[in-house]
Amino acid sequence: MRQLQAETVEEKQVILHCCYKSQNFMEEKIRIWSSTYLIDRNSDHISKLIHFENISLFPAWTDVPQGKEYWFTLVFAGLPKDCKVFDFIELIPQNGGFFEEGISRNGSDVYKIKLDL
Repeated sequence: MRQLQAETVEEKQVILHCCYKSQNFMEEKIRIWSSTYLIDRNSDHISKLIHFENISLFPAWTDVPQGKEYWFTLVFAGLPKDCKVFDFIELIPQNGGFFEEGISRNGSDVYKIKLDL
């Protein structure tokens, strides 16, 4: 009898814990668009947003308390193994998309970033 070997498929994901600090003088709202990506700086690879927590998806909005830090989490499809640096970009048809460039890759693929609009 022939023994079958189980194949393990490992799906790496990239997790961004994002912090947005509101301005003290105004009420603010934020949201994430499905057109938000991680882009490998050394290849054509683009990782798509696959899950989000504690933030609304366009067209809904999330209120940000005045003068407070607001944390939300984004989960993306994995980056290539040889990726060393990537950009986080929200491609939207208006001003104010999230953008963080030059994020250095770490071994855990879990990151904390501070965002400005």
